[in-house]
Formats: sequence, C-alpha cells, structure tokens
Amino acid sequence: MSFRVVWRVDLPGLADYKATWELQRHLVVLRQRGAVPDVLLLLEHPPVITCGRATRPEHLPVPRETLQRMGFAVFDIERGGSVTYHGPGQLVGYPVMDLRAYGENVVGYVRMLEESVIRTLRPYGIDAARHPGFPGVWVGKEKIAAVGVAVKRRVTLHGFALNVNTDLDGFRVINPCGIGYVPTSMQKLLGRRVPVEEVREACARAFEEVFGVRLERVPPHELVPGPAPAEPLRTS
Repeated sequence: MSFRVVWRVDLPGLADYKATWELQRHLVVLRQRGAVPDVLLLLEHPPVITCGRATRPEHLPVPRETLQRMGFAVFDIERGGSVTYHGPGQLVGYPVMDLRAYGENVVGYVRMLEESVIRTLRPYGIDAARHPGFPGVWVGKEKIAAVGVAVKRRVTLHGFALNVNTDLDGFRVINPCGIGYVPTSMQKLLGRRVPVEEVREACARAFEEVFGVRLERVPPHELVPGPAPAEPLRTS
C-alpha cells in the first residue's frame, strides 16, 4: 500500500512567530501552485499571544502594551477561534495541506487534527477527548491542546498546540479562547517533565496514522528553494 508523502519540517530552537507565520503563508502559495507537496511544520515558539477572528476586547483583559512589556509578542491572525497562548514547552504543528485530498471538509479536517493529538497522548496513559462545541483536546474539564485553522483556496494553515511542559501561567493574562477554560499539560498530569522531542516523534506517528500519509523529513533550509512567490496570498 502506498501513502502520499508529506514533508515534515522540524524548526530548531524557539521559532519566531512572525517569521513562522510568513513561512506558512509562503508555503500556502506554493501549495496552491502545486510547487510543493503538503507540509507539516513542528516547532516551539517563544512566549506569544495570538488573536483569531473571534477575539473580542474582553478576551484580552490585559492591555496589549502591557503584555508586550511583560515579554509577550501579540499578533492578530486569520485563523478561526479567539485568543490563545504559545510558549516554550508547547509542541506546535502547522500543516499546510490541500484539502481536496480530504473532501474539502474543514470540520472533518479539524476533527482529524484533534484525533492526532488524542492518539499522541494515549501511550502516556492520558485519556484525552473532544469537548462537543469547543474545538481542541480536553482531559476532563481542562484543555490540553488548542486547534485553530484557516483555509485559503483549499489550502490550510495554522493548526494545533499541545501543552507538554508549558508554563501554564502564560494563559493567565488572557481569557483563553474567550471561554475562560482551565489549561493543563502533560507535565501537570504526569507529575514529571516529558521531553518535547519525544512527544514530537509520537505526534508525527499519530499524524501519519490519522491522515494516511508518510512523513518525509526535509531540513528547514531546503524547504523553500528559490525566491518568494511573486503573487500575494489569495484568500478566495
């Protein structure tokens, strides 16, 4: 049985949010053109707060200027959902995928991302599940992973963020997702730190299972050869 190949790119260190966002948008244009296959970026970010399309002023109780002085970068982005936090110890995945391979079903695609995280956690004895009406992955009433995507001309960007050893205090400066949930992490649930690289490998295996693909490692410096696309990101 043959599987579609998806490029897996592990970004080193703490990947700057703005640069990674620009990289995603660059890859979306290339994927729309058929110049690259589907891509999965796996990484960690420095402390950053991202505000999706559903963010309201009350979801950011701390003024943006204060957040920036506290060391948080703040970005307004095009994904669905409200506000969330990214930071060290959190495994972030950004799939840039052509949804035509999945029936152009955005809801189904989000469910597959959630399933990938659920299967990642299973070998650790963490019984994670969906919470009807609230995207993401939950353990009881606490949220362990956020999921939020955007789709541009059938190609996805943004994705999921799994709290591995994340400093959960980062969520205290926001109203997470606008619903004030209590976050949790693998470290909190297991009572020990878990190597993010170990979880990255488990996540890659789960992603392959759920999406029926084969991940092929591509070094970051080989990801986008040549100049940036001449045309802007098209949204319709």
